[in-house]
Amino acid sequence: MRTDMRKNSKSSWPKVIARKWLNIPSGADEFQSDYAVNGETGDRRKSCCDQDYHSIVPENFSGWLTETAGGIKPSKSMPEPPPVTDSLNLRMFVGTWNVGGKSPHEGLNIRDWLSSPAPADIYVLGFQEIVPLNAGNVLGAEDNGPAAKWLSLIREALNSDQSDKELARCYSDATEESSPSSLQLEQQASLKPRTSFTDLLSMEDELGEEDFETLLNLNSNSSEEGSPSPTYMSGSPARQHFCLAASKQMVGLFLCVWVRTDLYKHISNLKVSCVGCGIMGYLGNKGSVSISMTLHQKTFCFVCTHLTSGEKEGDEIRRNSDVAEILKRTKFSRSFRDLRQPFHPENILDHNKVMWLGDLNYRLAPGCVDTHELLKKNNWQALLEKDQLRIEQRAGRVFSGWEEGRICFAPTYKYLADSDDYVVQTSNSKEKRRIPAWCDRILWKGEGLKQVWYSRGECRFSDHRPVYSLFSVHINLANKLIPTAISCPPRFSSKSALSSACGAKVQAEELLVIPGHKAA
Repeated sequence: MRTDMRKNSKSSWPKVIARKWLNIPSGADEFQSDYAVNGETGDRRKSCCDQDYHSIVPENFSGWLTETAGGIKPSKSMPEPPPVTDSLNLRMFVGTWNVGGKSPHEGLNIRDWLSSPAPADIYVLGFQEIVPLNAGNVLGAEDNGPAAKWLSLIREALNSDQSDKELARCYSDATEESSPSSLQLEQQASLKPRTSFTDLLSMEDELGEEDFETLLNLNSNSSEEGSPSPTYMSGSPARQHFCLAASKQMVGLFLCVWVRTDLYKHISNLKVSCVGCGIMGYLGNKGSVSISMTLHQKTFCFVCTHLTSGEKEGDEIRRNSDVAEILKRTKFSRSFRDLRQPFHPENILDHNKVMWLGDLNYRLAPGCVDTHELLKKNNWQALLEKDQLRIEQRAGRVFSGWEEGRICFAPTYKYLADSDDYVVQTSNSKEKRRIPAWCDRILWKGEGLKQVWYSRGECRFSDHRPVYSLFSVHINLANKLIPTAISCPPRFSSKSALSSACGAKVQAEELLVIPGHKAA
């Protein structure tokens, strides 16, 4: 996969800046997407630039159907519909990381961040500040180089031989069903905090009776209450490979969604939307990038955000305003609709399942005089009583009805470079003396979502620590209108800078609205 994405030439800057400042629509937008289908036989339509990647001709898109004497029929390469079942349980990994404007170096190990108690079927990864938030990047042409490097690192981490070995340790062969041994459960439980009773009940169906009782006994003997313990699912194949369903960048914000290759054919209606909330209330140094998709007739929305910074009193109100603007201005355009499929949501809250992740920038409320002592004692729960996000949410001023898991990890911001020390702990530091805070968060909304893990990574790459969460996703298939949802047809772009990626055209709206002015 090529990582040397070309930047727009300097001669294009006047045009780019004029479009941003005058709010001239940029027309049809693109997101990056690819998928590999190994061992596929029959007719297929190949990309002009890909050697190992091709697209299956969708059955519900007349422009790609094959004319025959007997009428119009789908291509022979269409996969057979899977057996109809009542429900589907998947695991979804959601991660967020503010990388401080630094481009990743070759060999950067991100496996610590992407590790979880059990391998996932879907990975949703959001970044903030993948480029420095200077005037050139905010006002000028977009620098896509760092995004390409992150995609390459993620692809390697998810699909490397080491990942396969890790999966093999967690999974049995596809033809055999087995649960983790009692010894494995005991080892896992000894390393992690106590599980809540509600979480244990949710795991009863996924573990064998003997193993569930073992974990229940281990949990009851634990002295601390903390994050949920790992969840296992048996009968999953030992080897899984992941493809990029969609990725989208707006200045320093970058969001990408990776899925198992066998899941891609069940994804449709991929769309993106960007909202700028930064300079003058609409430029992209702050704001959101959202990806919408349908999986098995259930709609998902992933919202990656970077909200207003600052720890002065009243800054939390500006962050609340950013959230309201993103919810109001994020729109997913409606394209031609297959009559057999339901309408696709236009707004974030219209989706069945929503993930909100990013550097939300909520700090500890001013006046917490014993912060340093609480940090030394690792008394996170006492510090969280001063957390602005929790205060604002309890008061009903932001994220009403949204959920967040129990936080049992240290504040994720602000660290000295390549250090485990917070800036505030070092008196001779030239960095801004920010009070440590949980800036990086993951929230969710919707039925069928169960968080089973919420933690942070320990990579010292930036002044933020990455955060990740593992979710159990329940999808009810009983009300499906058609046997299988087929992905929208990728349209390949000659401008794609990735030799193994398809540039999929999207009818996306970049809603950078200039606040209205009253007539003089």
